[in-house]
Amino acid sequence: MLHALVLAAEEAPNPILPDPAELIYGSLAFLLVFVVLARFAFPVINRMLQERTAKIQGDLERAERARSEAESELADYRAQLAGARAEANRIIEEARRTAEQLRRDLQARAEQETQATIARAQEEIRAERDRVFDELRSQVGQLAVDLASRVVEKELDDAAHRRLIEEYIEQVAGSGNGKGRSAG
Repeated sequence: MLHALVLAAEEAPNPILPDPAELIYGSLAFLLVFVVLARFAFPVINRMLQERTAKIQGDLERAERARSEAESELADYRAQLAGARAEANRIIEEARRTAEQLRRDLQARAEQETQATIARAQEEIRAERDRVFDELRSQVGQLAVDLASRVVEKELDDAAHRRLIEEYIEQVAGSGNGKGRSAG
């Protein structure tokens, strides 16, 4: 029985190996399809691949140009920003100098106004002092006339009255404050 199985196994076709006729027909069909593809399809596919490659290359070149333009614009922007910062610093410095000058001007004006106010006050004090001195002269003159009329026991006329006042005022003015005057 074993021998019968071995003989049956030897005569049965191998399921892995194809029939030689199928192998020849399959190879011829493959060659025919390959030639048709090589003649008609492969050139179209190659052209499409070349177009796709060219499109991708063009996109890459445009992207590179756009990147370089962006870098250029960024450099320009940074330069403009630096210029704007420099201009802002210049304006700030100029404003600081202007403010300092304005402060000095205001301080000088305030000092001038203070000096003018002091000068007006001194002038008012002088005027008031002169007015008080005039009033005091008048009162001293009146007292001197009253005293002289009591001493003489008579009324003085206007001319004598004025002369007596002038002499007394000159005497008081000549002696400073009137303390160094001798009686008599």
